[in-house]
Amino acid sequence: MFKKILAELRHHAPFTIFGAFTGIILMLLFSRLPQNVSYRLFYVFHPLHVVLSALVTASMYELHKCGQLKTKCNLWILLMIGYLGSVGIATLSDSLIPYLGETMLKMPKRHLHLGFIEKWWLINPLAIIGIAIAYLKPHTKFPHAAHVLLSTWASLFHIIMAVNGSLNWFSPLLIFLFLFLAVWIPCCISDIVFPLLFVKER
Repeated sequence: MFKKILAELRHHAPFTIFGAFTGIILMLLFSRLPQNVSYRLFYVFHPLHVVLSALVTASMYELHKCGQLKTKCNLWILLMIGYLGSVGIATLSDSLIPYLGETMLKMPKRHLHLGFIEKWWLINPLAIIGIAIAYLKPHTKFPHAAHVLLSTWASLFHIIMAVNGSLNWFSPLLIFLFLFLAVWIPCCISDIVFPLLFVKER
């Protein structure tokens, strides 16, 4: 499993670097956005990230656990794995790691936004919708690539909320690093590693 994790991390690093690079371009263009606009954009990209993450995480479990047995998975187990793997890890990726970066850079408007609490009526149902789609028609390929970008942009607008227009010359480099780490490890864990922990190797 450890070798598989390292292989997946290596495989996804180039695309994650590209995603972080797009994030820096967006930051340079939109760093002076009003905080309320950045907040709204965060709550566009974060919910989309959650639904795609739930779809991929639940699909991975469905395909590898129950697909091998040619039967449907237990819906409650699928819900648990899909929810924890999407909402839990998306919160780490989109909110907790960016907030850590904001704190280390002493950004003036830093604040931790936890979508599953702040907008529980939006985030939690979307996670369930993603899991339901996976239960009916599991699919993993396109959503993973899309949700890497969505996670990058959600993390970015969480950071832009804290910037308040004040960027030092070295800030983009550090933000690039935090965007990369916020997406690279959590997204691979969410989509690939976490659901496969519950599957016996065959």
